[in-house]
Amino acid sequence: MTPPRPLIAGNWKMHGLAAALEEARALAGLLKAQPAAARVALCPPATLIDQMAWALKGSDIAIGGQDCRAEASGAFTGDVSAEMLKDAGAALVILGHSERRAGHGESDADVAAKVVGALRAGLEPIVCVGESLAERRAGHAIDVVQGQVRGALPADLAGRTFAVAYEPVWAIGSGLTPRLADIEAMHAAIRADLIEAFGPTGAATPILYGGSVKPANAREILAVADVNGALVGGASLKATDFIEIIRAI
Repeated sequence: MTPPRPLIAGNWKMHGLAAALEEARALAGLLKAQPAAARVALCPPATLIDQMAWALKGSDIAIGGQDCRAEASGAFTGDVSAEMLKDAGAALVILGHSERRAGHGESDADVAAKVVGALRAGLEPIVCVGESLAERRAGHAIDVVQGQVRGALPADLAGRTFAVAYEPVWAIGSGLTPRLADIEAMHAAIRADLIEAFGPTGAATPILYGGSVKPANAREILAVADVNGALVGGASLKATDFIEIIRAI
């Protein structure tokens, strides 16, 4: 079976003003000089998507949003639809990130509805799943994540291009990472669910690891079975750091 093509996506979260586009341009220059084996994406704040699309025009870097509303339009002050992201220049969108689940009360059903919205607009969803430290210590990590996979990935994804990002909530921004054996076990469980739900599409879907991915640990994490890339937070803000992770695969 041909493994999925790796995807390395940078999530800038709520960081970045116009001056930060220089880092995106620098990354594009590094990739032009030495193309990557993986697909590369940057997901800046919504305020920078249009500017980044222009700054990276002609490069191999895809641009993504960090969230979207399920509806295409409506009286939802402050929200952004998938169509708006697409119009601004995005090709992907992160959905169900733990910071959205925890801070905005998003359920698996909410995430699934957003996935449908993203597909409607022609965006590639990156759907995030992950357990808390309490859930891992209680021995429920795999059960929790499998429940999220089954609840947040609608049947509409069959035959479509998407990714799943496993991010143990307790590792995000903490500098901590699970044991490599634990990462392998979780990715194997996710792969089994994807194949059961989507058949060949599930076999070809990249499963990304996220949670304190940095240049120092990227190579060993990306070498784990069924780790098909990474969703990177803080280390994606600097081109010199991010390129090391991209080249680790």
